[in-house]
Amino acid sequence: MLRTALSVSEFIEIGLTSQDLLENKQYSSKLESYETRKNNIETYISSFADLKRTNIVKIKNWADMDKYAQDPEYEGLILSQETYENALKLNENREKKGLKPLILVVIPLIKDKDNNKISSTLIRKKL
Repeated sequence: MLRTALSVSEFIEIGLTSQDLLENKQYSSKLESYETRKNNIETYISSFADLKRTNIVKIKNWADMDKYAQDPEYEGLILSQETYENALKLNENREKKGLKPLILVVIPLIKDKDNNKISSTLIRKKL
């Protein structure tokens, strides 16, 4: 997702959820801290792109997510196939506010050899 975003954009903003928003996720005890996740993202990006092309913002609550999604300067959104319906609703809200809809770049799900989707929840389950 990050590689795709940086290949189609000059600058990207990455919304990274706080620990509070993740506490109800399955196997949340296996999640790394916010700082560790942020550092891992920065290390990964710096292996193939200039970090100056990115900004990581902390999403502390769902209102933050909506606030960033309604930023008039945003032009696009890179998203998973699973979140496509939410992105359509987000664009409807933008248009109601007189904003241009975002260009949506949908990343297909990746499946394992048994045709099951690969997800962070399943990975944490196996840890």
